[in-house]
Amino acid sequence: METRCQDFATASRKKSKSIPAIVIIVVALSALGGRSIIAQDSSQDKYTVKVPDGLAFSEFRGYETWQVVAISQDDKLLKAIVANPVMIEAYRAGVPGNGRPFPDGSKIAKFEWRPKKSAEAPFSVNVPDTLAAVGFIAKDSRRFPDSGGWGYAMFNYDTVSDRFTPKGTGAKCGAACHALVKTKDFIFTAYGRR
Repeated sequence: METRCQDFATASRKKSKSIPAIVIIVVALSALGGRSIIAQDSSQDKYTVKVPDGLAFSEFRGYETWQVVAISQDDKLLKAIVANPVMIEAYRAGVPGNGRPFPDGSKIAKFEWRPKKSAEAPFSVNVPDTLAAVGFIAKDSRRFPDSGGWGYAMFNYDTVSDRFTPKGTGAKCGAACHALVKTKDFIFTAYGRR
């Protein structure tokens, strides 16, 4: 028993000598103005990002595995449009060509990449290089009555910080552009023959 008490006394003396070292570290960190000298994790949970007063990434969880509707390319970007199962089923049933609207719960995601020429292909072909943005569209007639029943969101992607940031505010940020295709229930992208 006496040995245990001596061991405890020795440990207590060692702890009391280390307390000033802890105080010095705390004071030094305070002197740095609260800046951490420990590297911080810069990763972002994209599902926490939301357009102010608009749609959130979390409303489209799983979009990465949705079925492709179509691919397109403009002067600057290569794009892939994918849709959730509700919208794919509507497309297969002939919407919007059959004059019917997409049902509530339909959702689209659009990936936009900066293209590059394939270094491996034996012919000239563009392939995705760096991600530029991800856009979302959701059909909810009650929630978005002023924009044909659709809500819109766009998130720019920064490759350096590996972060998404909302572009614009509100859920109607794409409504004016999509009004051009009102007769197609506000959707530009057709479901191509497979």
